[in-house]
Formats: sequence, C-alpha cells, structure tokens
Amino acid sequence: MVEVMSDKPVSEYAIRVYLADHERSDKAVEHHIPPRIRALRRSALERFCALGFPSAKREEWRFTNVAPLANTPFHLARQAGAGHLPPGALDKAGVKGLGARRLVFLNGRYDTRLSSPGEMPAGVRIGSLMANLAHADPQAEGRLGESAPWHDHSFVALNTAFIGDGAFIHVPRGVVIEEPILLIFISIAAEHAVVSHPRNLIIAERESQVCVVESYYGPSGETYFTNAVTEIFAGEGARVGHYKLQREGDRAWHMATVGIRQERDSACEAHSAAFGAGFSRNDVTAVLGGAGCSAVLNGLTMISGSQFADNHTRIDHAQPRCESQELYKGIFDERARGVFNGRIIVRQDAQKTSAMQTNKNLLLTGTAMVNTNPQLEIFADDVKCSHGATVGRIDDEHIFYLRARGISFDEARSIMTYAFANDVIRRIKPAPLRVLCEQIVLAVQDVPADFIVTEEK
Repeated sequence: MVEVMSDKPVSEYAIRVYLADHERSDKAVEHHIPPRIRALRRSALERFCALGFPSAKREEWRFTNVAPLANTPFHLARQAGAGHLPPGALDKAGVKGLGARRLVFLNGRYDTRLSSPGEMPAGVRIGSLMANLAHADPQAEGRLGESAPWHDHSFVALNTAFIGDGAFIHVPRGVVIEEPILLIFISIAAEHAVVSHPRNLIIAERESQVCVVESYYGPSGETYFTNAVTEIFAGEGARVGHYKLQREGDRAWHMATVGIRQERDSACEAHSAAFGAGFSRNDVTAVLGGAGCSAVLNGLTMISGSQFADNHTRIDHAQPRCESQELYKGIFDERARGVFNGRIIVRQDAQKTSAMQTNKNLLLTGTAMVNTNPQLEIFADDVKCSHGATVGRIDDEHIFYLRARGISFDEARSIMTYAFANDVIRRIKPAPLRVLCEQIVLAVQDVPADFIVTEEK
C-alpha cells in the first residue's frame, strides 16, 4: 500500500478506501481518457500520498482542522440518475431565471437528460469533460492541470488523481456568449459517506466573452464530501465572469479550488457565495500573466450554528500595469467559525501595479469567531497597493437609531446585517443570481419587507 504522510493520525481504512477506489476508477476510465491524463492521474495520486492530509502545522491550514475529514472513509460516489433525486432538488439547486444553457451533474457525473446546453455559436463547445477527453479534444487534454496547484495542495492533488467528469467550456476567438451558463452539481449520498471530485475546465480564447455560474447543492442530514476544482484560462483581451454558489447540506464537507490564468489585457471576475455545508473551504488563485490584466475577487460567507468556512485567495501580479480588487465579507452567528487568508504578490517586473484587498467580518454573537490574515508581498517599487481587515459587531449607535424609530431590536439587527451583506451581493452581475442571494440573506435574517430596496439593473 502507498504510504500517505500526515502530521496527524489518519485512519488506515480511510486511506485504503481512497486507493481502492482509485484503482477501480482507473480501470473504468482506461479506454475513455488519453494516456497523458491517465499519467497525470497517477502522478497526482503519488503526490497526494507524499503530501498527506494538511494539519495545523502547515501555515496555510493553521486554523483549519481537516482531521475528521481525513479519518472518514469516503467512498467514491456512484453514478446517480434523475430517479435518485430528492423531490424538488433540481429546483432548489438551480437559479430561477437562469438555465437556458444548463449542465447538470449528479455525484460529479454529467446527466444528459437533465441538461440543456442549448444552441451555441459555431465553434463553441459546452458539455461533459469526460466526453471531450474521450474524443481526444486537444484543448481539454492540453490545458488540464496547468492552473490548479496540485503539486502543493493535497485536495487539488486528490481531485486530479480522480479526474473524470465535470464541465468543459471552450469559447473560440472573438465569440461573445451573452447569457450565463449554469452548472448545477447535486450530491446524493447513499447508505455510507461518499465523495465526488468534479473537475471543470473553462477556456476563453482571445477577445471572447463568457459568464459561468456554478451551483453546489445537497440535502441536509447526509454525510458526503464534494472536492471540486475549476480551471479558468482567459486569453488575450478575453472577458470571463465566474460565480460560485454553495448551499451544501449541514453534514457536508465542501472543498473547492478555482485556478485562474490570464493573458494580456484580459479581465476576470470570480465571486463566491457560501451559505451551506458543515465545513467549507474555498481557494482562489489568480495569476495575472500578461500586461494590462484586471482581476476582481469578491466573496460572501454567511453561516451559523457550528458551521466552519475558510476562504483563501492568492493574486499573483506577474506583469506590469495590472489591477486587482478584492472584497470578502463574512457574517458569523451562534458558534460559527471563519477564516480569511488573502495574499497579494507583486513581482519585481510588475511595475504600475494597482491592488486593493479588503476583508470585513461581522460577529453576531460572543461565541462566533473569525481569523483573518490579509497579506501583501511587494517586490516592485512603482505600485499602489492597500489591504485591510476588520472584525466587529453591529454598531450600537445604528441599532439605537433604528430602535428610536419604533423598530424592534431583532428587526434592527436584521436590517443592519442585510445591509452589510448587500455590499457584496450588489456586485453580482447576473440579475437572477443576485436576486437569489438577496433572498437567501432576507430569509435567514427575516428582514421586514418595508426596508428592502431592490436595485434594478
């Protein structure tokens, strides 16, 4: 058996489950994926075994305890059909108003009957990653594994070891897709804990434009692990919007990585909204690899009970005259815990860089907690960079102002919390997704309807 290194005791049985599932998975995809991808899967498995599960001894995981996950024997989820869906699951997982171009994945595998890619401009490919690999698509095969850091990230290595299905989107040069593409991922657990490893690849060629919305959903009360990786390539002058909505079940583990690589004069936006899962971590890495790039990273986390949410971002300014803006906000109620770790690197040749990073956190109780660590590493001398973080409660003066006008304490707190979250929500460009996130916050906070002003765009 391959030895897996770890700084904490790890169940041997749990490890054997991963290795046995990989062996069966490798045989299942043997005739469906190119030799290079099979070799990549094996190399990633070896790397995962060498890295082991991260522990608090590693700086990037100092506040994130994955020992319970590492010691749980998650079996690779089997393919599920529409008949296995809980009643109403597809509607709950979707985004009302989006879906004309929709790809649906059950336990990480593409479901043709529930999907509706719609008609696309000539040359555009939208569909199953596995299907495109089976047809030896040079773009799908050549780009996989380039922007997601699997050599130094245990869970990206694990996902890469199980590369199989997910979404593949390729937009050729000069093509503009106006309507967002919706990717729905639904997890369905069986009698034991299961894991799925969705792998998404988005390629926007030179001067093209595309917007993708990923929605992750699963029923409450079931134990499962979603380990997702999305790779995004933005060619010269391309425009890419990426939105991720996470509403997993209360006993779910959600681990996700988004790797972005940009070329000259491209613009990318990556937005994250996390409302579910007992444990979630979202890593976003953006490499601005060409002069004149711009990147926007925004995130909203809203959790309660004993939920835990971790956001890690890394923006690498590798070339001159690039801009980045980052705003992450967290709302933590009851005993919830959060982590934010944001890192901006400005390389020596990246003169004329402009970078701004902000993290703000709202603690609604004395038992909620957040650890925040914004970082700047600057090796150039002609730059404009700033970063900052705040952690606090709702301003008592604001509460007093509302209560003096006949508003109850609970209503006043809800209104202030909604306003705090809306600063991020209003930056979401697809209107249906913006409305949905707004409705989720309203439902949780029970905000009086008289105080809601809907912004039309």
